[in-house]
Amino acid sequence: MNETLQTIFSLRTIHGDFSEQEISESDLNCILEAAQRTANASARQSYSIIVLEDRARMRELFGYQGSRALVFCVDFTRLMDTARYLGHRFDNDDIISFITGTIDTVLATQTAVIAAKALGIDSLITNGLQRNDFEKVYHLLGLPEASCFPLITVVLGYARQEPPYQKGRVSQEFVVHRGQYRHLTEEQLARSVAEYDDHQKHIGLIDDWEKQGFAHYLDWFYTKWSGQPAVERVAEGKVREFQERLMKSGFWWPME
Repeated sequence: MNETLQTIFSLRTIHGDFSEQEISESDLNCILEAAQRTANASARQSYSIIVLEDRARMRELFGYQGSRALVFCVDFTRLMDTARYLGHRFDNDDIISFITGTIDTVLATQTAVIAAKALGIDSLITNGLQRNDFEKVYHLLGLPEASCFPLITVVLGYARQEPPYQKGRVSQEFVVHRGQYRHLTEEQLARSVAEYDDHQKHIGLIDDWEKQGFAHYLDWFYTKWSGQPAVERVAEGKVREFQERLMKSGFWWPME
């Protein structure tokens, strides 16, 4: 493999165990410039990146801390402000634009992670912000109430110690569909369950599911981690908070 592929195949997540070593400003700027080179729809770059340096603030916002954190937001504010400046009307606040902006934002996020790894800097991608209270998040980050949504965070730093293994991935046959989508056969489903059960692959979130009395890792995943599906599709809890926040931001319109 060439150097680029070696970087991609060496990616791993550091779950908050970052050392006190700081990232240089030149490396940080390189990561940010690389993120901005990511492909984006209609040349809009419909995202904003908030750089955090205060470790205590990071922990307060999303529960982890590192040398730096990058909060990636789907954001049309710049485009709307520029339109007003030039005397135009512009409004991309709808669910279609939100999905498009989300794609732009996530692509920039992953590019930042790859660039960081190429510089020897590890990372953690987390949705911890969204487990926090949205009103608190918007206040602490000074986010615009409309046209902006904090999507994902990348914590950057240097690992305090090397992880014991790199997390695995399921085989291509369970993910890649050639020509058209095909449901997995019973035989393939059985093989996919076996892959999750293979302790050498380290695919799942935990390794002690057998000690907890489960026949398969996915038994633990479906019953303990995912929980039971709602009987009625009624928005409540975090789901309701998400929907209300998206409506407040203008990305979700009420149904007639």
